Amino acid sequence: MNMNRKILGIALPAIVANITVPLLGLIDTSIAGHLGRTEYIGAIAVGSMIFNLIYWNFGFLRMGTAGMTAQAYGSTDTTECLQILARAVSIGGSAAIMILILQQFLLWITLLAIGPSDEVLDLARTYFHICVWGAPAILMTMGIKGWFIGMQDSRSPMIISIGVNVVNIIASLAAVYMFDMGFKGIPTGTVIAEYSGLAYAILLIRRKHGSDFRSFKWKNTLKAAGMRKFFKVNSDIFLRSTCLMIVTLFFVSAGARSGDITLAVNALIMQLFTLFSYFMDGFAYAGEALVGRYAGAKDLPMLHRCTNRLLCWGGIVAAAFTTIYLFGADAMFGIITDNKTVIAAAHEYHLWSVAIPLAGAAGFIWDGVYIGLTATRQMLYTIAVSCALFFAVFYLMPDSMGNNKLWLAFISYLAMRGISQTFVYRYHLLPRILRL
Repeated sequence: MNMNRKILGIALPAIVANITVPLLGLIDTSIAGHLGRTEYIGAIAVGSMIFNLIYWNFGFLRMGTAGMTAQAYGSTDTTECLQILARAVSIGGSAAIMILILQQFLLWITLLAIGPSDEVLDLARTYFHICVWGAPAILMTMGIKGWFIGMQDSRSPMIISIGVNVVNIIASLAAVYMFDMGFKGIPTGTVIAEYSGLAYAILLIRRKHGSDFRSFKWKNTLKAAGMRKFFKVNSDIFLRSTCLMIVTLFFVSAGARSGDITLAVNALIMQLFTLFSYFMDGFAYAGEALVGRYAGAKDLPMLHRCTNRLLCWGGIVAAAFTTIYLFGADAMFGIITDNKTVIAAAHEYHLWSVAIPLAGAAGFIWDGVYIGLTATRQMLYTIAVSCALFFAVFYLMPDSMGNNKLWLAFISYLAMRGISQTFVYRYHLLPRILRL
């Protein structure tokens, strides 16, 4: 199998899985929109935002697990592959228990940050107190998905994601209309779907790798050396995610301070960034799996070839999205909203949407490569530099630039991610790899 087929074999199913991610929130919102009260939609939006804030920093359960598993897979160490899975699931379950214990505090602090209206507040609390019981399923499934990617299998995460959405539609509709649960039926259906996804993920593991577990010794899972590496890699990714969250929250709050129209325009353009990221993340996942595999096997020629091909694919995707956004951004704005005032205002910032793929492509690809190499400390340093540039540009540029100042800072941040990671790979990681 040639390298392009290997990359696409992992990237394409991952892209499909990524595209299904927002469907859970969309399904809940659609059902809420037919229950007769506008407060229901607001409560879903607030509840979804709360869980996004809580789960954001647990992305390490997927990323770190994928990179370490890929290296173990490349070195044909089946026992280590299984131990990484056991560690990821154990830590995901433990983190979920902490979320359940601290749920009142988490709800209080996130509601304080979001500040919903009184009409939405009680409904958002109801949504939270039901959905929070899905935390064990979400975090453990996150680790399992990362493990499948590390095992060079992105089809299984795709199937799990699609299955969760199908079950969510059926369960939520049944709970709301067949069992007359009203608004409470929406989060209830979501929790049922999340546990169904976990059950199916476990079934896939048993079906595909059940024979490997027959001689597996669970007591070795929590040995100090293995846990130290797991926490070292994942603590770096955790801090990286925190940096990303700080930039995102600041971006939203800065836009909000500029008025409702500016906030809406920024949200509109960020939808284009999100769409682009779904595709780029697919190739990042391919980097995690394949680069990790070749690093584990110490196959340097294939590692270099894979990295170069990934960068080429990143360039192709960036060129495609740049062309689409250059000529079709206004049409896409019209699909997302019918508010002519917002669309007209967004047109003034059209070129920033065009700049997103060009500035951001390399950073996504390098993220996958770095995770595959488990070079998470270096990845943390580069994101810290990029965040520093974001705030430097924002505060040094004159206020007369208005919202353009915020977008210049964001594009500079995206570009610096790719530039700094390229530099670190060329002058630090590459010499280290050559000494393997």
